[in-house]
Amino acid sequence: MAIRIGINPLTWTNDDMPELGGETPLETCLKEARQAGYAGVELGNKFPRRAHELRPILIRHDLDLVSGWYSSRLLERSVEAEKEAVAAHLTLLADMGCTTMVYAEVSGCVHGERNTPVSKRPKIPENRWKDFGRHLTEMGRYLERRGLNLAYHHHMGTVIESEAEIDRLMAETGPEVGLLLDTGHLTYAGGDPVAAARRHVRRIVHVHCKDVRADVLKRAKQADMSFLNSVLEGVFTVPGDGCVEYRSVFKPLAEARYDGWLVVEAEQDPAKAHPLTYARMGYDNLSALAQSAGF
Repeated sequence: MAIRIGINPLTWTNDDMPELGGETPLETCLKEARQAGYAGVELGNKFPRRAHELRPILIRHDLDLVSGWYSSRLLERSVEAEKEAVAAHLTLLADMGCTTMVYAEVSGCVHGERNTPVSKRPKIPENRWKDFGRHLTEMGRYLERRGLNLAYHHHMGTVIESEAEIDRLMAETGPEVGLLLDTGHLTYAGGDPVAAARRHVRRIVHVHCKDVRADVLKRAKQADMSFLNSVLEGVFTVPGDGCVEYRSVFKPLAEARYDGWLVVEAEQDPAKAHPLTYARMGYDNLSALAQSAGF
């Protein structure tokens, strides 16, 4: 199976906390990503947003664009308004040859608020689930027509966070809505990424590989921390450096002949976690773990 391994620039520079790695130029992120062995990168806040500007930069570093995060507000606006809002991002990804869009509903989200505990995150009212699922499916169909899979990103501090919410989302949407399995976020939420991988293997179109330091997670939950404060405490790390059982996560994906990207996404404070060191560790560990699982 032809999987590819990419990385998110959060290792070097953080989108939610721009002060983390704010001084690090894009060229450093890209040069070190290729040095560490990665075939591609996801978008970050320092990337040009026009294909004719971004393409030569990535070509120079021998990297492909993997995908890029989109903040959806389908709980606050119509499908037509969402199509207008996503247009520029969709065009960029399509023009860059991407096949997947990282898509997350951020209405009422708290993951970017440093003083708001994750426990205060929003939830979808019972009477809105059907419409939300229908509207999201329509967006998935719209992206499909442009050659992109909608990869729904469950995320701490948002309306889709828990394993039960992922299950409900898959039940309320059609096959046009793919799942981005994020091992770190699901572990943080108290879910089981192995069980989720087995249950939703046919819907998984993208994988974010962040590991979790169990001792830090325990402290974060006991203190009812905000998402950003838990990141600063070091709750996340690269694959193979935490408590996630990656071989067991990858096995059903390999058996189902998953052939998309595996993306290292492990936001840490770059002043504490040297980016190139962790990028290399993530690539080496993830390559070995994927191979041992059957990829």
